[in-house]
Amino acid sequence: MPKNNNINPQKKRLEQWWSDGLNFTCIPECGRCCNEPDGLVFLSIKDAEKLSGLFKMEVNEWIERDCTRYRDGRIILKSREVDGICIYLSPDMSCNVYEEKPTQCSAFPWWKENLKNERAWQKTKNVCPGIDSENAQITHSNIIESWINKDIESTKGFRRYVESKNE
Repeated sequence: MPKNNNINPQKKRLEQWWSDGLNFTCIPECGRCCNEPDGLVFLSIKDAEKLSGLFKMEVNEWIERDCTRYRDGRIILKSREVDGICIYLSPDMSCNVYEEKPTQCSAFPWWKENLKNERAWQKTKNVCPGIDSENAQITHSNIIESWINKDIESTKGFRRYVESKNE
């Protein structure tokens, strides 16, 4: 039976260099990915609901307190005014909302922009000591692709929260 040659060439090109998987492990209390001034964290509605629940707040009340708007109107997590760092990064470099952290945060370093080519991955490696670290484990391509898709979906974000009355 002949091979199916209808593979999306862009997808094939993207996967070629990481199709055997990549070595990564998140290093506890590293916080380097969150300690980037002026980083953007786009939020999904689910992220907003989880985080507002963590703080026992109504979603719109939490958005008013902990979020701002990107230039196109999408709701994003605020950064600290003093240094542009994530508002939830503690002084010991741990995440204050780790159990409910936004999807985009969970997806790091598997962001599409970090995986577009090996050069971009090497640049990410300069920020993330978990890539190719001594204890790093192979992350297989199907898992990487799943995280890329989750990041893409969360980056779409939302502009307004309307409470569902279906309770």
